[in-house]
Amino acid sequence: MISQKTLDGLKGIGLNLYERKLYAALLARGNSTAGELSEVADVPRSRSYDVLESLAKKGFVVVQNAKPLRYVVVPPTEALERSKNKLRADLDTSVLRIDDFKKSPALTELNNLHTQGVSLVDSAELSGSLRGRHSMHQQVETMLKGAQSSVNIITTEDGLTELYTTHSGLLQSAVERGVSVKIAAPLTAKNKQAADTLSSACDVKDLSSKEAAKLPAGRMFLVDDKESVMALTDDASTHPSQDVAFWSASDHFASNFVAPTFGMVWKHIE
Repeated sequence: MISQKTLDGLKGIGLNLYERKLYAALLARGNSTAGELSEVADVPRSRSYDVLESLAKKGFVVVQNAKPLRYVVVPPTEALERSKNKLRADLDTSVLRIDDFKKSPALTELNNLHTQGVSLVDSAELSGSLRGRHSMHQQVETMLKGAQSSVNIITTEDGLTELYTTHSGLLQSAVERGVSVKIAAPLTAKNKQAADTLSSACDVKDLSSKEAAKLPAGRMFLVDDKESVMALTDDASTHPSQDVAFWSASDHFASNFVAPTFGMVWKHIE
């Protein structure tokens, strides 16, 4: 009735398996009851009502007030527009709620609870894996916001461009606070704009020489010699969603391994 590629595409825009099946069935019928659709789509009848209600909220279906309830399909192009508008409205509402929460006494309570909890934990235990490049950049962003004395970075050719597009504002702010920012990366025609812009505020060194090829390479972020993030995958051959990194707030690991590694790389770059 519908190709797997199209079903996968519907999954990518947020429809679960039952939603995809019922929407496809309703497209083929135009107007139907939950019972009829459950048989055509091979979806349990007990689940059909909830799933069709969900599709209605997302903008793919219109509920017809009849006995029994009937469902009218929304044409695909219009359904996608309705779904997009619904997502935007929900996002705006969520952002407002978050902003209101940040101004409430509840945030102070949560911060106090976090401070008390962290004080009971050895810093060596504050570590974990970060899955997906977005998660890695979120952690790096938090680290950069809290930087007090130094930010030392080793990154790749593409990583330098990503650093520029994602964190240049935070790096500039860190420098303005008096934080020393050092970046080592291969400098090429591909990332020249990023390198030139970052060099105006940060100390940037080239890792593309033959001598540098013998040095440790990859993506590494070190803040105040206390907190670090190290990528465990190659960004050139790994999809951002599959990227994996290791985060640690262990000052022992940072000062005895990460900092010496960066120092060795920095010292041997001309």
